[in-house]
Amino acid sequence: MEQLYGPVRDYAWGSRSAIAELQGRPVPSDGPEAELWLGAHPGAPATVDRDGARVSLLDLLAADPGHWLGAQVLDRFGPRLPFLLKVLAAEAPLSLQVHPDAEQARAGYAADCARADGPRNYVDPYHKPELLVALTPFDALCGFRDPAVSAAALASFGVPALAPVVDALTDGESGLREAVRLLLGWPAAERAGLVGAVVAAPVTGPDAALVRELAARYPDDPGVLVALLLHRVRLAPGEAIWMPAGNLHAYLRGTGVELMAASDNVLRCGLTPKHVDPVELLRILRFDVLDDPVVAARSVVPGVVTWPVPVDDFALYRVAGTAGSAEVRLPVPGPRVVLCVAGTVTVGDGAGVVTLRCGEAAIGTAEAGPLILGGPGEAFVAAAGLR
Repeated sequence: MEQLYGPVRDYAWGSRSAIAELQGRPVPSDGPEAELWLGAHPGAPATVDRDGARVSLLDLLAADPGHWLGAQVLDRFGPRLPFLLKVLAAEAPLSLQVHPDAEQARAGYAADCARADGPRNYVDPYHKPELLVALTPFDALCGFRDPAVSAAALASFGVPALAPVVDALTDGESGLREAVRLLLGWPAAERAGLVGAVVAAPVTGPDAALVRELAARYPDDPGVLVALLLHRVRLAPGEAIWMPAGNLHAYLRGTGVELMAASDNVLRCGLTPKHVDPVELLRILRFDVLDDPVVAARSVVPGVVTWPVPVDDFALYRVAGTAGSAEVRLPVPGPRVVLCVAGTVTVGDGAGVVTLRCGEAAIGTAEAGPLILGGPGEAFVAAAGLR
C-alpha cells in the first residue's frame, strides 16, 4: 500500500466545512469543496509519491496496467481502473440527473464525438451506476415513487394548470413518462408563474416544504415540480442508496462516501445552471417505480459490512475500528483504494504498510496480497466487484 492524494472539486453546491473537517484543515475553506476524487478518472486523477514528486495514477496505470489492475480486471475492463471513490459534500441541491447504461453510453459518446462542436452530453463511453453511503445525515431524491402519491401531492396545491400532469399520473407507471414530459416541456415563459403558483398555495407538509426549498434557488425551473414525483430519502450515517442506470435522482444535502463506475456521464433536466437536455434525458430515463432505494448493509466478517450491488465494476466495504491488537483480513481482488473516515487506520497488503489519519487514502496494486487493516479508526475499502 502507498498513500494516495485526491484532488478536491470546487463545484458551487459544495460545502466549505465538510471535506476540510474530514482532512483536518482550517474551516471554512476558501471556497466550496464538493467532491474528493480518489481514482484514475481523466477528469481529476489522484496522485502518488514517486522520488519526491507527485505522479498521476492515470499515468502509472497506463505505463503498467497489469501490475496495477491484475489479469482479471484487465481482461474485463481493459487498461483502466473501473471504479471511482469519492467523498461528496453537498451544501446545496445538486441537479436532477440520470446516468446512462453501458450501451447508451457507448452509442451516445460515439454520436457526441461526431459533432462538429464536440461532446455535449457524453464525455466517455462508460456507464455510471452509483452507491452512496452517508457519513452524516443525508437528504436526497431517488427514484420514482407511487404515481398515485405524486398525483395527490400535485393536486393538493390546487393549481389548475397542473391538471394534465395529475391526470397522467392517475394512469400509474404508464403515465409517468407523460407527466415528466409535460413538466419538462412547459413553455419557458410560463415556468416562473407555474412554480410561483405552487409555492404560493396555502399548503403545508413535506411536499410543500420541498417545493419551497427548491424554488428559493430555482424559481422558474420545472424540475422543482418533477422533484415531487421522486422519493424523498433521509439517510442516517451508515445507510446507503443505490442509483442504477436510468434512475432519476438528486442529492440535496449532506456528506457521504460515493463509489461508482469510473465515468462522468451525467444527463441533467433541472435544478442546475449547467447544460440540460430534457429530450436526451427522457430517452434514457427509466419510468419504473422504485419501491425502496435504500440498500441494506450485509456483514462480511466481524467489523466489516458491504452493500451488495448488481454490477461488477466495484464493491464497497466499511471496516469499523478493531479492538486492541485485532486485525481484519479482507481478501478483495484487484486494485484497492482505502479511505480513512475516522480516527487512524493501519493498512497493509504484503507490499507495504501505511497508517492513515482521518481524510487520508491509500492504494494497493492487484499483485499485492490480501488487505490487513487494524487500529481504532474507521475506513472504507473500494475494489472491483469481480469474484
